[in-house]
Amino acid sequence: MDWLSTILYTLVGVVIGGILGFYFTKKKFEKELKENPPINEKMIRAMFLQMGRKPSEAQIRQIMKSVNQNR
Repeated sequence: MDWLSTILYTLVGVVIGGILGFYFTKKKFEKELKENPPINEKMIRAMFLQMGRKPSEAQIRQIMKSVNQNR
């Protein structure tokens, strides 16, 4: 019976560890996304300028709208 309790404690530990790992990883990921958004208007302007184009505000808003819709 001792081996049965060992297996039970191991399974309980794995489940608790998985739940805690998922929770803390999710919180960390959300914090990173909040601090470093994937793309913003400044980045879009820089990309247009690197391509040799001057973007209008309508173009920038359209790109931001399409990026936000695809999230």
